[in-house]
Amino acid sequence: MPSYTEEDLAKVLVTKEQIQSRVAQLGEELSAHYVGKDVTIVSVMSGALVFTADLIRVCNFATRLDNLRAESYGSKTSAANPPRITNPLKTGIQGRHVLVVDDILDSGNTLKAIIRHLEQASPLSLKTCVLLDKPARHEADFRADFKGFTIPDEFVVGYGLDFAERYRNLSCIGVLKENLQKAEAHA
Repeated sequence: MPSYTEEDLAKVLVTKEQIQSRVAQLGEELSAHYVGKDVTIVSVMSGALVFTADLIRVCNFATRLDNLRAESYGSKTSAANPPRITNPLKTGIQGRHVLVVDDILDSGNTLKAIIRHLEQASPLSLKTCVLLDKPARHEADFRADFKGFTIPDEFVVGYGLDFAERYRNLSCIGVLKENLQKAEAHA
């Protein structure tokens, strides 16, 4: 039976300390890019929640925060195609700088769909920042503007990333044990 702790990981890919260091570096990169600008940060729920919370605190520019939900995994280990965008933004982004923050760039289909969706609102600029990039899985012709880590083609959980809504609380990012990846969603 899974414990929903680090004991369920086959291995740790990115430690808590590595995450903290890279998030601080991303904050510096984004602050340099957006110097003097007011930016609407759009967090892709629920996976990017933890990353966005840490990232927004280290960014040195004026921000507004909004979120949208894009569902592509559910209780599976591979993304559905096409993803569903299930809630609209609360804030207007027309003529504004927008930074979309997501947990992982896997196939690229989800972020590509989000960008197409947001472009319809005519933002002044539209950039993306992902914590993890998994280039071996890219299907869509899409690259993130800012990224934290490049990882191998393995199913990962932790630091906001989940399997069947579990493991988001882990402070590291690791590969879920294979036998747990095949389990049905837990109650």
